[in-house]
Formats: sequence, C-alpha cells, structure tokens
Amino acid sequence: MSEQSYANHRRFVPAYHYVAAGILAVNFLWALYRLFWPLPGVPVFDRLLAVAVALALALVLLYARTFPLKAQDRVIRLEERLRLERLLPEDLKQRLGELRTGHFVALRFAGDAEVTDLVRKVLAGDLKTQDDIKKAIGSWRADHLRV
Repeated sequence: MSEQSYANHRRFVPAYHYVAAGILAVNFLWALYRLFWPLPGVPVFDRLLAVAVALALALVLLYARTFPLKAQDRVIRLEERLRLERLLPEDLKQRLGELRTGHFVALRFAGDAEVTDLVRKVLAGDLKTQDDIKKAIGSWRADHLRV
C-alpha cells in the first residue's frame, strides 16, 4: 500500500462516488423534468412517485455512506481513548472527556511520540478542527482499514 498522508488519506470509491451518485443524480433530474414536462397520458401521481423514488434512492446512497462512518467513528473514539489512556500523562488523562469524537478521529493519524503535544494543543484551543489536527501531524500513522 502507498504511504498515507494528509493529502491522500481520504477514501474515494469511484464506482460509489462517481458512477452510482452520478446515475442517481441524472435519475432525479430526469424525474423532475418529467414532472413538469410530462409524457402524454402519464398521470400526475406517477410523475410525483417517480420524483419521490428518485429522492429516496439518493437518500439511500447518502445514508449507505454516513451510517457506517458514524459506527466507525465510535470505534475509533474507543480505540483512541484506550491508546491515549496508555500514552498521556496523568494531567491530560483527566481531561479526555473534553475531547470530541472528531478530535479522536483526527488524532488516530498521529504517532505515539507526538500525540501528547497534539492533545495539549487541542485542549488549549490551538487546534480546533479535524483538519487543523491532521495538518499539525508530523509523523503520519496510516489507517488503511477505514470505511
């Protein structure tokens, strides 16, 4: 596997992100077009149903991605909490409850040697977003098992 970094850590699946999303977007636009410019003899109910089904399919695509990511974030939060309890000094361990799930998700990419300094910066308010944390990581710890 290629070395992971901030620039290439996001996961894109072309068949999902481009093909499936593209087909469903075209389907939704086509259903809207047919709603306002109907074929002769197609009842309004059928046209509305086509728009509703197209919208439902788009929502299924969206939730098929977000539900597993939410479950993955919960697992990452647990894994990182255990790792941080092992690595952090006592004063920082007491403040783990102040970290949000997004902080844990971003900190998973930090190596053991630098995670303490990053947690201090997060708790001090110097690093607020996941992007801020990821950009501050010097020694990237790859995660190839993400959804």
